[in-house]
Amino acid sequence: MKKRILFVCLGNICRSPAAEAIFRHFVQQAGLSERIETDSAGTYGGHAGDLPDPRMRVAAARRGYDLTHRARLIREEDFERFDRILVMDDDNYERVHRLAPSRELARKIDRMRDFCHTERSYIPDPYYEGQEGFELVLDLLEDGCATLLETVKREL
Repeated sequence: MKKRILFVCLGNICRSPAAEAIFRHFVQQAGLSERIETDSAGTYGGHAGDLPDPRMRVAAARRGYDLTHRARLIREEDFERFDRILVMDDDNYERVHRLAPSRELARKIDRMRDFCHTERSYIPDPYYEGQEGFELVLDLLEDGCATLLETVKREL
């Protein structure tokens, strides 16, 4: 059985495509590409079709991650298709929760911070931050994606 993971942030141009690329990289390194699928989406559709933010692409490329995802809006059918939906902050958690077609499907929603070894209560949006903000987000996502992969491996 294949596990499907969806990462969600606001515009799907910074945090969630970075999480998708990092997690995919970890999955490939673990030799699990045939068993784990990943994607990302946003709760705001204003960037639909756009590549990730150039600043995030540059920061991620320095770490060996290629961000080629095109932004898209989360859809109701994503709740059926994905086994886990990981959101980056509480605002997006609430938005995604309201979109869930049922309480049962809403149980698939988790906060990314719950997989991180940090005291932070969310993955901050680096869009209005300097380069340090992008680096911090990548640090947090690498940590969280490593823990998430271990969790998903136990579920396989």
